[in-house]
Amino acid sequence: MYQYHCLNPIAEVGLKNFDGNYAKTDNIADADAVLVRSAAMHDMELPESVCVIGRAGAGVNNIPLGKCSEQGIAVFNTPGANANGVKELVLAGMLLASRDIIGGLYWVRSERQNEELPQLAEKQKKAYAGNEIMGKKLGVIGLGAIGILVANAAAALGMDVYGFDPYISVNAAWNLSRDVKHITDVNDIYRECDYITIHVPLMESTKGMIGSDAIAQMKNSVVILNFARGPLVEKKAIVEALRTNRIRKYVTDFPTSDIASLKNAIVIPHLGASTAESEDNCAIMAVKEIRDYLENGNIHNSVNYPNCDMGVCKYAMRVTIIHRNIPNMLTKFTATFGDLGINIERMSNETRGEYGYVIMDLANKADETAIDTIRKIQGVLKVRVMR
Repeated sequence: MYQYHCLNPIAEVGLKNFDGNYAKTDNIADADAVLVRSAAMHDMELPESVCVIGRAGAGVNNIPLGKCSEQGIAVFNTPGANANGVKELVLAGMLLASRDIIGGLYWVRSERQNEELPQLAEKQKKAYAGNEIMGKKLGVIGLGAIGILVANAAAALGMDVYGFDPYISVNAAWNLSRDVKHITDVNDIYRECDYITIHVPLMESTKGMIGSDAIAQMKNSVVILNFARGPLVEKKAIVEALRTNRIRKYVTDFPTSDIASLKNAIVIPHLGASTAESEDNCAIMAVKEIRDYLENGNIHNSVNYPNCDMGVCKYAMRVTIIHRNIPNMLTKFTATFGDLGINIERMSNETRGEYGYVIMDLANKADETAIDTIRKIQGVLKVRVMR
């Protein structure tokens, strides 16, 4: 019996994917798995029992990845599960920025008691006139799950779309509309585009990527959209650009008081993935990842360990080992089982940075003494057994 603990409310449609071999616990100390959305985990002490954390969403800034990696805890996210919800809000953000819909709404509300409102509206509407997005140039920085959906949808709406991603995957490239132009220099997007939307992960290399140097290259009429992570846009630079009318609009899903107080900022309260469909999709995906890891040892969409999949074990026992990526680890594992007369029928070994992950299917069952021998090998972080 496995136990799971939820740090945030998780959509019931996802939790229903746990079968009778799983039970929910209110005590994290008893949990094999933890499900989380936005709860801050950096100051938490994670018990020895926890093997896996499933983030029902894409960003993992709230999870202490270094600590989890050292404790042998696999951390999963759910890339693409909320992509459509974010895509739709990005499109809405472009429309809100291109036409003063918000200003018009507030004006109508202010005149709602006026019996002459229909006549006044005909005179007032020119104050809220805007532009169409059809035919405008859109630059999409980052062609992951969300970026591709945004690029394809914008192209379908008649925009001239430019995509930049030096690390685009083969699958992503296949899913990208042929109408999207692939750009190899992000500066071309800064210089040429009327709308620029960012869809890259927050890392040291991307933090503040839209700063004063990037903004200096842009058109004065540019609209910048940030529905990925707040710090991707350097706050001081964007505030100055808005105050001096250096850019037309900044649309963001990450509210701060200084940006929200500026006239040409459209600030949304982090609604990107806040749809019932996105929350359901993320919960379903996270539960499936957790189950496959706990029951079969397979890793998909881990943010701290390598992907590794050997399907379902058809032999006497499956052993999984999380270890440091140092020389001779695999030799030590195989030698240990060989010395005990246990044949390894199938094996997969994958590495990612400082860490490695091994799945071994054994012809015979290894007793606890043999497993303890593996655990005591220097560099081993966690050993799990699936019978």
